Amino acid sequence: MEFQPFPQGVHPNTSEPAMEPMASEPSVPIGTAFADLLLQGPEHPSLWNDLTGMFRKAFRWRGADKRFTLSVYVMSVLQGLFPILDWWKTYNLKFFRSDLMAGLTLASLSIPQSIGYATLAKLDPQYGLYTSVVPPLVYAVTGSSREIAIGPVAIVSLLLSSMIQKIVDPSVDPAFYRKMVFTVTFLTGVFQFAFGLFRLGFLVDFLSHAAIVGFMGGAAIVIGLQQLKGLLGLSHFTNRTDVVSVTKAVWVSVHETWHPENVFIGCSFFMFILAMRFIGRKYKKLFWVSAIAPVLSVALSTLFVYATRADKHGVKIIQKVNSGINASSVEQIDLKGGYAAECAKIALVCAVIALTEAVAVGRSFSAINGYRLDGNKEMVAMGFMNIAGSLSSCYVATGSFSRTAVNFAAGCKTTVSNIIMAATVMVALELLTKLLYYTPVSILASIILSALPGLINVQEVCFLWKVDKMDFLTCMGSFLGVLFGSVEIGLSVALLVSFAKIIIQSIWPQVEILGRLQGTEIFCNVKQYPVVHETPTVLTVRIETSFLCFVNSSSIKEKIMGWVTDEREAFRSVVLDMSNVVNMDTSGLAALEELHKELACLGIQMAIAKPGWQVIHKMKLARLVDGIGEGWFFLTVGEAVEACLANKAGNALECC
Repeated sequence: MEFQPFPQGVHPNTSEPAMEPMASEPSVPIGTAFADLLLQGPEHPSLWNDLTGMFRKAFRWRGADKRFTLSVYVMSVLQGLFPILDWWKTYNLKFFRSDLMAGLTLASLSIPQSIGYATLAKLDPQYGLYTSVVPPLVYAVTGSSREIAIGPVAIVSLLLSSMIQKIVDPSVDPAFYRKMVFTVTFLTGVFQFAFGLFRLGFLVDFLSHAAIVGFMGGAAIVIGLQQLKGLLGLSHFTNRTDVVSVTKAVWVSVHETWHPENVFIGCSFFMFILAMRFIGRKYKKLFWVSAIAPVLSVALSTLFVYATRADKHGVKIIQKVNSGINASSVEQIDLKGGYAAECAKIALVCAVIALTEAVAVGRSFSAINGYRLDGNKEMVAMGFMNIAGSLSSCYVATGSFSRTAVNFAAGCKTTVSNIIMAATVMVALELLTKLLYYTPVSILASIILSALPGLINVQEVCFLWKVDKMDFLTCMGSFLGVLFGSVEIGLSVALLVSFAKIIIQSIWPQVEILGRLQGTEIFCNVKQYPVVHETPTVLTVRIETSFLCFVNSSSIKEKIMGWVTDEREAFRSVVLDMSNVVNMDTSGLAALEELHKELACLGIQMAIAKPGWQVIHKMKLARLVDGIGEGWFFLTVGEAVEACLANKAGNALECC
């Protein structure tokens, strides 16, 4: 339908001639049909309703087509907490065959990686294997991602070792160090469960994509440098993670006695793993080649050391790996000790990082397979599995991108692949740990090193520089903070830069002058679209902020008044397009009230178009609607502009 502009002197809400107002009182357009529609809507839900609504949604009754009974409600809640109750009914032998092959392939990669990541976390090798048993089993019944592979990962292992060793040195008191690790793991699970239960997933978003890219890159380099101890077969090494301390430690150590056999073994199998990965990526049907390369490397290197007795010639070996499945660690969790607050701080960081990685991995593969992944449900599942893991000698587990990619390529159909993988690791714990005695430490270093290139995304850094310099600054701040400071410094810098970006954009929001596209009711930024025309005598302004508050309200008011005073005789009316303003505080209300009074003193009428639900609700509570006049609130910018044009005596407003 073609737009028919309202004739001059006719009010858009009534199509009647506009009456000339008396000079002694503010002029208000006649007819308020649309204003009534805007102003007499239902009240906006209170904050308490929003909070209780989140909790109700977490435990909402699913299955509206069924008659409500207590048993139906309980089953609905259980299906929400345990998604396996939904899909197990349709599970068949064909799915099991696929999951069996995927699980066995996954186990061949998980066993050597878990041992390596345990050493990175400054724990004995068996604790990495423990973490590949209980958490995957719990996730299999509580998680909703079909492809994600659960277990220890490099980033979280580094976080734990770098932060906890500031409290206790694992080489001096390993028992107390393990106690701290299990306590942190328990609290990590509690935080993750709470985030999901109360639908607080947005907290994870405080770490922006740019911050994560920089953090992952810096952490990958730090992890790589830490592996020089195992790769070179060094006995003494620094516990610090910054590049300067590590480089200094390596420089000092290489001038002491060291054995090049460790370097030869580590580098040889590192090249072997990379070559197998290249073959697996080039030939998709040979994906299993890259998956079994780490476990094959462990087997061959162990056999080589045993046959040549290389351990007698300086090659460092793992030696004893305790056999048997997970032992209980309930008594080692200490929530009343003097370090409980420190453990909670470390746990919060680990919870956010682990969730960020897991949800990103899960959503990536769910998008490929065409189903939606609920981030809050995933957080509940991650919380469950880490709480259970902390009670059974496991440390923080999450979704691994590299292992998930292998799981997906192997054809997994459901989380049963995690169960198969966990069962295989349990068998290895019972039967194969004695065979790992002669496994060289350098092979574990090479396995960890081979997993690091995927954490460094140079292409994404270049993209950030090209698209958003502030995001690039966030990325580099996080990267350099981790590299030259510590993990905590890197995360702190990233958060500070991210919040600085938000504050800067809030303090100086965009306020645009709008013009009309001829023959339409479309109003656009006059600078962005030069073809539009400003309306004579009417200054049309759009406020480009979602929250009009104490931080930005004064600057917005001053900017609008600056435009008005610069061309005092040109304007009789000011229209505020508030379609982007979702909420406002009392400072925002005060600024609008002051703006209205100052414009009124200049004989200029103020109109407000498209205010949001919460905005108009607060304006009514503050009696600002009465002060401006109910007739000067409109559903569209076009209606507001036509009403202002119809207001012939706008300049006769009285200064109050």
